[in-house]
Amino acid sequence: MDKDKLVFWSLFSGGDGEFMDKMISEYNESSPTKQVQSIMLVWADYYTKLQTAVAAGKGPDIGVSHASSLPELVEQGVVEPLDDYLDELGVDLSTMYSETSMESVTFDGSIYAVPLDTHAEIMYFNKDILEQAGIALNDKGQLDIASEDDFYAVCDKIKAVIPEGGSVISLTNNGDDPYRVWWASYFQMGGTPLVNEDGSEVTMDKDTAVKAAEFVKSLYDKGYVAEGIDDHQQFFQSGKAGIYIGGTWGTGALEKTENLNFGAMPYPQMFDKSACWADSHTLILPTKKDRSGEDSKAAVEFMVSASEKGGLTWAGSGQIPSSNAVRESQEYLDMPYRSSYMEALETAVLPSKVSTFNAMKSGMIDSLNTLWSGDTDAEEAVDMLYDELDTNLP
Repeated sequence: MDKDKLVFWSLFSGGDGEFMDKMISEYNESSPTKQVQSIMLVWADYYTKLQTAVAAGKGPDIGVSHASSLPELVEQGVVEPLDDYLDELGVDLSTMYSETSMESVTFDGSIYAVPLDTHAEIMYFNKDILEQAGIALNDKGQLDIASEDDFYAVCDKIKAVIPEGGSVISLTNNGDDPYRVWWASYFQMGGTPLVNEDGSEVTMDKDTAVKAAEFVKSLYDKGYVAEGIDDHQQFFQSGKAGIYIGGTWGTGALEKTENLNFGAMPYPQMFDKSACWADSHTLILPTKKDRSGEDSKAAVEFMVSASEKGGLTWAGSGQIPSSNAVRESQEYLDMPYRSSYMEALETAVLPSKVSTFNAMKSGMIDSLNTLWSGDTDAEEAVDMLYDELDTNLP
């Protein structure tokens, strides 16, 4: 590592990694106060390694945090507030980002991160397969789905033309992605927040949670999801599925895939209201005692520049930029696919702002996995899920 450079620990090991590398390269070419050197860490190990390194006084100068992980990092003292450095730089983030974005990075009146993006679960579709199934797109070039029955009807038409080895919907059989469909369904059905604002009580509506779980299970039971899909983005890229329910971060990779004629749209409203699963990436200043004030200021300078000046480059990954100026720019609006799902920002339901949310999420996924695998019914799985929320209250 070059001691004359700021060290940035990145968790973007997927298709979005190349766009972050490009942002850093563009920044370094702009004659900044200090150059930035990026080190890639595997996402699954990222937070553990960050917390361990900071505790040992060996953390990076700049890091990344999901909005859902930020409360835990703030509580543990892993990240420093940015207010003094922002003041020195003459930067007012509240004029640059939405109220929702600012709320997600503000704790006890102090700002602990610079918003980078919102990433949401959306719906991609294979246009060639839809045409084969006789499914027409609407004036927006999207599927007309306004109810659960509409969705089933679309899936049934696709099922009639999908060959053996394919799948109507490209979705994993466990883990994050069916959980995210459950999340969207629960909040579309009018579900209450899972926990109250101060994280002292579980407020989830069990009946609604059961109905949402039963809907997701129906996608497997009706044969819309093939067994054994491990990498559902790759499965869709191979042209074997009519629909892919996945994250916005897949867009950059999908549009580079040869012979894949696809479209993208927000996750459709099938129940009472529009809602989709979402989280955000933010840029953080990890606690580091031996970092000078000037280096800390230079790190924050990079964070603001990456989100603002680098926001259009980052949009190449498919993520929805947090910067108001980037999202409103004609360059962004002219980018293929992105503007077609930008409204996901308005329907995004972000995780509860509690320090133990990651533990809650892990427990929720494990509980729901027992339903997808057929080991429990929806009521039993939701009872387990409720207990996980309760056990992991801060």
